[in-house]
Amino acid sequence: MSLIITSPLRGWATTLDSVPDPVFAQRMMGDGVAIQPLGDTVVAPFDGEVVTLHDAGHAISLRSAEGAEVLIHIGLDTVMLKGEGFTPLVVIGDKVSRGDPLIRFDLDAVALAATSLITPVIVTNAEAFAISRRTVDCAIGACEALMTLVPVQAEARRRSDDGTVVEQAVTLSLPHGIHARPAARIGETARRFEADVHLLNGDKRGDARSTVALLALGTSFGDDVVVQTRGDDAEAALAAIVALLATDMGEGAPAATSILPINEQVLRAGQIGGVIASPGLAMGPAARLRQAEIAVSRDGSGPVEERAALLAARCDVRGRIAARADSADGSVAAVMQAHLALIDDPELLAGAEKRIAEGRSAGFAWRGAIHDQVDAIRATGNAHLIERIDDLIDIDRQLLSTLTGTPADAESVPAGAIVVADDLLPSQLVALASAKPAGICLARGGPTSHVAILCAGMGLPALVAMGDALDAVADSAPLLLDAEMGHVTVAPLPADSEAFAARLAKRDARREAARAGARDACQTADGTRIEIFANIGTVEDAVLAAAQGAEGSGLVRSEFLFLDRETAPSEDEQHAAYQGIANALAGKPVIIRLLDIGGDKPAAYIPIAHEENPALGQRGIRVALARPDLLETQLRAILRVQPVGQCKIMIPMVASIDELRHVRALVERLRGEMGIAAPVEVGVMVETPAAAMTADLLAAEADFLSIGTNDLTQYVLAMDRGNPAVAAGVDAMHPAVLRMIGETCRLATARGRWVGVCGGLASDPAALPILVGLGATELSAVPGFVAEAKQIVRGLTLIEARAHAELALQCKSAAEVRALARVFEETRR
Repeated sequence: MSLIITSPLRGWATTLDSVPDPVFAQRMMGDGVAIQPLGDTVVAPFDGEVVTLHDAGHAISLRSAEGAEVLIHIGLDTVMLKGEGFTPLVVIGDKVSRGDPLIRFDLDAVALAATSLITPVIVTNAEAFAISRRTVDCAIGACEALMTLVPVQAEARRRSDDGTVVEQAVTLSLPHGIHARPAARIGETARRFEADVHLLNGDKRGDARSTVALLALGTSFGDDVVVQTRGDDAEAALAAIVALLATDMGEGAPAATSILPINEQVLRAGQIGGVIASPGLAMGPAARLRQAEIAVSRDGSGPVEERAALLAARCDVRGRIAARADSADGSVAAVMQAHLALIDDPELLAGAEKRIAEGRSAGFAWRGAIHDQVDAIRATGNAHLIERIDDLIDIDRQLLSTLTGTPADAESVPAGAIVVADDLLPSQLVALASAKPAGICLARGGPTSHVAILCAGMGLPALVAMGDALDAVADSAPLLLDAEMGHVTVAPLPADSEAFAARLAKRDARREAARAGARDACQTADGTRIEIFANIGTVEDAVLAAAQGAEGSGLVRSEFLFLDRETAPSEDEQHAAYQGIANALAGKPVIIRLLDIGGDKPAAYIPIAHEENPALGQRGIRVALARPDLLETQLRAILRVQPVGQCKIMIPMVASIDELRHVRALVERLRGEMGIAAPVEVGVMVETPAAAMTADLLAAEADFLSIGTNDLTQYVLAMDRGNPAVAAGVDAMHPAVLRMIGETCRLATARGRWVGVCGGLASDPAALPILVGLGATELSAVPGFVAEAKQIVRGLTLIEARAHAELALQCKSAAEVRALARVFEETRR
């Protein structure tokens, strides 16, 4: 006679294969169904008796009158919560009817603390009952039919023993006693033997093959448990079970559930935290790089010889850099162009020439000139400029390597390895890229360095600022690099590796599906149009963005034309660059940010007096308004782009409506002078709290608003994003930043203006549902993320995005928001 098991929860029914835990997914405990909960109360799935109820309140087992035993396990790793968030409503031995409440739990609190909320419903005595029908891949209500069980004839195990029982006591090392996961491991081990295996805890006795029986033992850490076996292979079974119980079965520390910045994160043993420089996941062996010192002689062979040697080395290095620049695009090409400028920098050449004239060797003279510049940059105290020191050191090593014949680093890195180093130079990373490493882990470095920018452009997961703990990682040690949570796991347990591999496989499948629909227009599942644009700096970036399906550019970083040169670019030079970008995007919208110089982006020909705090000084539109000649030249270059109106103008670092009015008036005057009849849109970047809180006033006169989350975050949190001491806390998912974004969208939408996001948050997969829910209708990401961003948005409904965003606004920290985002992602897989 069949037995109908009804759902103990309201939610989404799915298969056990989707449970990110091999114990459940591989059915070590038994077969069943999993539910992504939408309700907070577990009810009885049939009439029966409560057999087990874990002390932590997260798991309960019931037995029906027919003998079916069913385990309901709320979430994964929830035993670690030690009962917090769970309220049992029954006790062991209670008789219950279908639909009676069993456990109530705090849905939000458990979701934030657990690895996953997914709740397996398992038939633990599969030898007695088989599932003939199950409900999966659909919404389900509590007490709706979930599974139908039919009894099966159990096959008697072979018995040829003489009835002798052997036993041994063992002290449990399991930190939470025998709960669901260890019970599954014990049962799996016992089933390898013919012998009967039982465990005794005090006066309680349970069959080792029965999950329910093991849970009913009520064990705790340190309990003395007796293992009894009987049968032909009783001795072997006893030894295997005792050996297993003597370990912690990988339960010695909580699973990696937190998604916190490193300064808030509690890491597991074997994990090292860091700052995310480029998001992503990677697993592979460690490949440690150590930079060899390059020795140079102090004295030279004479000025003529040394000048010739320096010239030859510079020509050789210049040729290699130029070749890399020609064969690359996007950020790699931009960094290589910066290095070309350095190799011919007149200050460096003058410093080297002076030392050669004094009798020094070419290598000694070049190194001295480099160090002069490094010291001058360090003296500024500007954290962003200090990160540029790496480029000088890079040029120094490249040239000295050529002069001395020292082999380049990074030649022996195997494909698929995770590079571990104290730091990397941009040229080393570019050279490494051809070996196809899986990821990067650096003890030093910063999140806005050229190496970080290159990693992001390459789609290479990277953590930086990991500290001295990275020194302990041995060459070839297996690593799990999680540049979404911000840590690397060294020598992971098999279960951790399996779960991580499953995450990687799902990520790869999602990206493949995203590429298939990359060129289609983007809208949510319920039809709301969300434009996915790309942030670009060069024509090459624009070509890449178009290939990825970008619907336009939400941010053209025009300052790339102005940096690393002695004079400002001419109107013709700028026009050619803007026209090239417009052509590459084939009539799609192109939003050009006006010159954003100052602070961390100085230009030699725009003198700015020393500032105590450059981030709060002459930056963005303040500099442009102080140099009307530069501003007018740039505006004329933009207005010349054909077709007129394709390029829109965006004002950076706006803090008052007067700045917008000034630029608007200048645009209108130039349009008149140039005979341009078609209107040209002028919008503002929301990067200051002032702009966010007066978004309604700005929206009354701006054509659009676009939120720059990088600067907005540092200003809201009062943390310099370029300062390594606080960089880990500069997370745009902080509720304060999200509230600023939400308020900007609310105020601007009320005035009929659209709001986009063009900062780094638009390239964060965890953030996209929140941004859509807050009201952003245009998201501008790095080119390589465009296709995936479209795929994520297409899987959302506006209703669920808004509900998710509302929960995010109620969180207390960026860590809570990221944990919430992880739960949201899992419930929709």
